[in-house]
Amino acid sequence: MGSVYLKREHAVQRVEELRRELENHNFWYHVLDDPKISDGEYDSLFDELVSLEQSFPELVISTSPTQRVGAQPLAGFVSVTHARPMLSLEKCASFEELANWLRRGERYLDRNIKELTCEPKIDGVAVSIRYEAGELIQASTRGDGITGEDITQNVRTISAVPLKLRGTTVPRLVEIRGEVYIPLNDFNDFNEKARAENKKPLLNPRNGAAGSLRQLDPAVTASRPLSMYCYSVGELSDDIQVHTHREILELCREWGCRVNQRTEVVKSLAECQKFIEKVGAERASLNYDIDGIVIKVNDLESQNDLGFLARHPRWAIAFKYPATEVSTRLLDVDFQIGRTGVLTPVARLEPVHVHGVTVSNATLHNLDEIKRLGVKIGATVLIRRAGDIIPQVIKVTEPGTVDIDIPVACPVCGSQVLKDGDGVALRCINRQGCEAQVKEYISHFASRVALDITGLGERLVDLLVNEEKIKDPADIFRLTVEDISTLERMGEKSAKKLVESIETSKETTLSRFIHALGIVGVGEVTARLLADHFRTIAFLMDAAIEELEQLEDIGPIIAENIHSYFANDRNRQLISDLIDLGVCWPVQEEIEALPCQGQTWVFTGTYSGITRNDAKDRLIRLGAKVSSTVSRNTSYLLAGENPGSKLSKARTLDIPILNEVEFMEFLENCSK
Repeated sequence: MGSVYLKREHAVQRVEELRRELENHNFWYHVLDDPKISDGEYDSLFDELVSLEQSFPELVISTSPTQRVGAQPLAGFVSVTHARPMLSLEKCASFEELANWLRRGERYLDRNIKELTCEPKIDGVAVSIRYEAGELIQASTRGDGITGEDITQNVRTISAVPLKLRGTTVPRLVEIRGEVYIPLNDFNDFNEKARAENKKPLLNPRNGAAGSLRQLDPAVTASRPLSMYCYSVGELSDDIQVHTHREILELCREWGCRVNQRTEVVKSLAECQKFIEKVGAERASLNYDIDGIVIKVNDLESQNDLGFLARHPRWAIAFKYPATEVSTRLLDVDFQIGRTGVLTPVARLEPVHVHGVTVSNATLHNLDEIKRLGVKIGATVLIRRAGDIIPQVIKVTEPGTVDIDIPVACPVCGSQVLKDGDGVALRCINRQGCEAQVKEYISHFASRVALDITGLGERLVDLLVNEEKIKDPADIFRLTVEDISTLERMGEKSAKKLVESIETSKETTLSRFIHALGIVGVGEVTARLLADHFRTIAFLMDAAIEELEQLEDIGPIIAENIHSYFANDRNRQLISDLIDLGVCWPVQEEIEALPCQGQTWVFTGTYSGITRNDAKDRLIRLGAKVSSTVSRNTSYLLAGENPGSKLSKARTLDIPILNEVEFMEFLENCSK
């Protein structure tokens, strides 16, 4: 039975159960990094809570998981005075300077400092979050350290930030401080999607986080993939007694706040140095930007005795790793072809060292970026390893003299190159015949995030395509040991191992399979969304653009990309071949039929017992399509109060019309 038919006392009980369950799952996911359920199962619980709160609005509370977004856009930010200053840290760049800092502290205390805490210094935005009786009441930026800006509405949208603290030790008042940042994988996914939709990408993770927190509309902030690590507390009520910084972090974690797992307590300067070197060696593999290590005196009494200088505390210091931005000269610009045919300008540089890596190439992204930066051959440029992984040109410091030659033909296959509608991206039109695109496509198909074929890397894909052993992903599953063993540096043992890996990869998931197809703009998250909604590849292949646009986070451009991909006969044949060759996913993902499969619904007017979005979501889950226009293909019109012209048109076309009560009865019958 639909939630609106529940008795209120039953609804109260179920709402409380759902909130507890969702809060627990948030804790397991964000704090413990140990999710207990799938994203689809979480969404189902969340949707049920939304439905109940809409049916019983008097049950809505500010700390409900559903209330992260919903506030109206602000006219401007209000200043906030910090109860305790958020001071900057003294910095050092060598172990000698670090040793001097420690000696100064011990001389000031006239005793040895026995323990230090060491934690990665996240390159994000410092924020302060105030909780009273466990409830989030205010969040602010660091500002000048004395006053910041009220960003409460925006911080509430961050899933990693608890709206209500958990546990039995929650203090009467606590001000939790931390760093808001964008994980690098989410940053790259966000920008990939933005470019696919011809939207402006974020410049870098730190600027992206800072800009997201300063949006006047919290809905914009909610659309950004922000996360947070807590690193200390400011004001703390006296009903909680703590003696070390480590205890503070353990309490924050107990209360449901994320604390960096790499934080360690060390007992000597030598151990501190070892920690700094260890994390420094791991920087390239971290999923967040760091620019150093923060070292703090662990004992809080010693912290209090050391006190503060004018601008920073005596009991903490930041060890800074070498700068990530370096200058070099731009020698030339080439254009590389990606799996979707986009030509990406690549700067060829005088080799330069960045974080121990010699960099000779850097991305310029697209024509718009070249124009914005004013890049010319011979320029002196500033480069940065984005996320310490992908080098990119970020600034011209001395102008060049020679214009960049923009290609009119594909540099690989010679086919025509066309500009996208916005004139920013160049694209080779020879999708199936361009060797560069074929190689990139197959490499993506075999990658870890797609079919995960161990051993089939870019070098081997190049060899297989060059030797005409494979021309599309289906050919991977036709390879024999003999095909592979004849290649350069591939003996029979290696060939057998790869064939076994290919065979293993046949058992996958629908979301991985969809992602592997390489549809423009469809990353891991969107692929999972499509898999959860359509459940079978057949339903997805036959989906109309309107149905695709109804799904969350899928706009008109990506919907068109998906529809166009499956409308292509060659792509449909590829999918058929892959399935015939044994690629499969669990049968529970397949469904026989849905009650409203094939139906098209249209809404008009306003409703009192259900929202339009809720009605739309329920129909889509039942297999229906929801359209914005009435036509002869419309199955039903849901008419509320004050209907528009759609009602007259539906009557003219003799389309069945349901009022809200009849619609709820219809849903109830479908769920039986």
